[in-house]
Amino acid sequence: MSATEIDAEKTQEEAANLADRLPTPAGYKMLVIKPEIQEKSAGGIVYADSTRKKEEQGAVVGMVLKQGPLCYKDPEKFPTGPWCKEGDFVLLRAYSGSRFSVDGKEFIIVNDDMIEGTVADPRGINRDRKSTRLNSSHVALSRM
Repeated sequence: MSATEIDAEKTQEEAANLADRLPTPAGYKMLVIKPEIQEKSAGGIVYADSTRKKEEQGAVVGMVLKQGPLCYKDPEKFPTGPWCKEGDFVLLRAYSGSRFSVDGKEFIIVNDDMIEGTVADPRGINRDRKSTRLNSSHVALSRM
């Protein structure tokens, strides 16, 4: 499955439904919701819950829900201003940040400088699994 199955609208709905139960990020941290993955492909294939959960966990796209009071306030680190704002879909490194879940929905708390970029439409964006495998092999070989 690829991230072409990201359901941006459902991700925003889920965030709104849980808003009052989510933590407020401290300092320069941001609260990001992992994307909701559609239940079936464009061709009608229904994905197993375990497959959808795996895709959510490894997704490189998330939506910024809240920013801490010191987010992007360091003018030396961010001379051109904030890299993103609440409501933006952003690119993150796969498996980065502090992860937790509320009612089975995954969230991450990341530093303001962990944002790789912003995207207007998150559909169609996924991590390159080939380079992930290559990097894992490289790490294994470098430890020998």
